[in-house]
Amino acid sequence: MPIITIFIYNEVILASFFFELKTKIMLRTADLSVEKINKLLQEAEEFSKGKVLKAKQEIYVSNLFFEDSTRTKTSFDVAERKLGLNVVPFDISASSVNKGESLYDTVKTMKSLGIDLCVIRHKKEKFYDEFKGIDIAIINGGDGTGNHPSQNILDLMTIQQEFGKFKGLKVGIVGDVKHSRVANSNAEVLRKMGAKVYFSGPEQWFDEGTIINGTYLSIDDLVKEVDVLMLLRIQHERHESDEKLNLSPEKYHRKFGLTKERETAMKKNAIIMHPAPINRGVEIDGELVECSRSRIFKQMENGVFARMAILKTALEAKGFEFEEVQ
Repeated sequence: MPIITIFIYNEVILASFFFELKTKIMLRTADLSVEKINKLLQEAEEFSKGKVLKAKQEIYVSNLFFEDSTRTKTSFDVAERKLGLNVVPFDISASSVNKGESLYDTVKTMKSLGIDLCVIRHKKEKFYDEFKGIDIAIINGGDGTGNHPSQNILDLMTIQQEFGKFKGLKVGIVGDVKHSRVANSNAEVLRKMGAKVYFSGPEQWFDEGTIINGTYLSIDDLVKEVDVLMLLRIQHERHESDEKLNLSPEKYHRKFGLTKERETAMKKNAIIMHPAPINRGVEIDGELVECSRSRIFKQMENGVFARMAILKTALEAKGFEFEEVQ
């Protein structure tokens, strides 16, 4: 028996959100069809416009975050409560993980206690490979430098709200691309949706796997070219010793960051995005974080609605039902 097989209109899916363990294949966001991505975006947009759904049954969920998180963890929590789910707290600092309990045993425990779905973030890529035989729904809240599927959907939602399309758009991703699960999974799904992707940043933070998804440009050329500028923080916690730059935050900002001068060179209707957390004065000038081009806090707002759509899809696939509340 597989752990869980997800269906939308009787078709097996669903990217890095869910997996089917009979074949031990974990799909990525980019493996979703355009039709299925659009369905998630449509549902997320309906939630953003005030649609209210509540679970018809008692459903128990828990957010297991083994890496620090503010936005993803909190927005999943808010999304779950908006759907009428019972959220069971999990605090890693007070858990048996500190006594040596494995991730497998933690998830198996959750299943034994009656948890129907877990959202998991872990530093290990493909952490879900360990869960063979556990009959529980899993949503990937981020796996190492691999994928961040819910961020992908909220970013697509934000871009679609702005431009009404993806095909033909030029999207620039700037910064620590090699170590960013957001950058790598966004680049794949954006190409799938018809956008053209460009990269910029320190060249040692790129590899062949990254470059196949886009074109490298200097930061000064890139800002003039793109419709959407996605900025990334430096992922110090994932760097090996030979990957560290001998640059102060100020020098990094001048060389690779979005300065006020570079912002003025952007296209008239171009927008600025960032998955956050933001390091003001490093990858972006502090005054630009909330400028008229910025959609950074809009992304955070959309994160709740995107995650509501993801949760609903996963739980319906497991046989749970929701009803609209007027």
